[in-house]
Amino acid sequence: MTNSSFHLALPCYSVTRTRKFYIEILGADLGRHSTQWADINLHGNQITFTKSGEFSFNYKSYKFGDNILPSFHFGVILNEKKWNEIHQKISEIQEKDSEPITFLKSKKGEHTSFFIEDPNGYVVEFKCFKEPKEVFAS
Repeated sequence: MTNSSFHLALPCYSVTRTRKFYIEILGADLGRHSTQWADINLHGNQITFTKSGEFSFNYKSYKFGDNILPSFHFGVILNEKKWNEIHQKISEIQEKDSEPITFLKSKKGEHTSFFIEDPNGYVVEFKCFKEPKEVFAS
């Protein structure tokens, strides 16, 4: 299967605050936009945020190994260099701890992740696999 970008559309409280977070903090690029919506290019993937007012995603967390993770989250898989650059940048400006977690240590699919919450309450995960060819390994 060839690699393709994905598109994700999500409601947001404030297009301005959302744009600022993704562009200034996560280093994404701004695509087409208006005062009511914005296309964000997050590492080649299109996320469209549309101003919607109040909304709610009720979701439960789940346990993976010894870690409690949000069941509703999205993210990108990066190479080690880019992952380190973004983690360093976020660690310098973020009040909350974005401590990396290593999953499947010494097993097929070992990867390190950190999570950050955007202004709308969405959790964004950044992953880096020890062996990139093991992203979908079973």
